[in-house]
Amino acid sequence: MSSSSKYITGVYPGSFDPVTKGHLHLIRRASCLVDKLIVAVAENAGKRPLFSFEERYEMLQNDIDAIPDKGCCEIEVKTFSSLLVHFAEEVNASYIIRGLRAVSDFEYEFQMTGMNAKLDPQIETLFLMASDQWQFVSSSFVKEISSLRGDVGEFVTPQVEERLKKKFKN
Repeated sequence: MSSSSKYITGVYPGSFDPVTKGHLHLIRRASCLVDKLIVAVAENAGKRPLFSFEERYEMLQNDIDAIPDKGCCEIEVKTFSSLLVHFAEEVNASYIIRGLRAVSDFEYEFQMTGMNAKLDPQIETLFLMASDQWQFVSSSFVKEISSLRGDVGEFVTPQVEERLKKKFKN
């Protein structure tokens, strides 16, 4: 990289409660768009997560460490409990990267992007469409299936599946 080129950092935020293979697929793809990707675990206590902030960070870090092809750039896992835009400013991110699964995601993401642009017009939002293999997968569905003793092995890594089984063990 020449001294005149800009080092580009992207932030891929989420609650990751729990991290799914769909998230991991987007992380790999997003890593090819920036020089550094920060995968940011939001505290988001308002959502009443199944897993603690620390557990979500640990699961995500373990899954990223286990990616055989580490993607195209450095990937770092961080946590945040502030406004996303403030976190992005703090880590000098140029882009916020968001995944879209369906049209229903778009309206919420569109509103969020507009608000973030008002708060900091220098930070762009990039949307990546989920691949058809992962479009229907969400953390909420994974938790529901797991809570009813369904098999979620197709949607999460073995370490996440094991943690889900422990959470729903009665």
